[in-house]
Amino acid sequence: NFGAFVDLGVHQDGLVHISAMSTQFIRDPREVVKPGDVVKIKVLSVDERRKRIALTMRMDDPLPGEEPAEKPAPKKGGGKGKPQPKAPDKPAEGSLADAFRAAKKK
Repeated sequence: NFGAFVDLGVHQDGLVHISAMSTQFIRDPREVVKPGDVVKIKVLSVDERRKRIALTMRMDDPLPGEEPAEKPAPKKGGGKGKPQPKAPDKPAEGSLADAFRAAKKK
């Protein structure tokens, strides 16, 4: 239970270590992926001599030699519960959005 191998289509599978599968702690890789799942990954490193490809499923992970991106401040309350949707940057467009805006004004 150390991670999951991903078929990259380059005659060599890559490994996503369990610590690179999620930003939250997981005990078992099967909590995140199942055999046959299609996943989005980022290549962290390639070791041709040892025939190893290191991958991550956390898209905000910096590549080796890159500056790490600023992490958001931790949420109060331990971060438990459902994630809240982000507010849209621009107002929605269309007849349904217009109807919601009209109903909200009343």
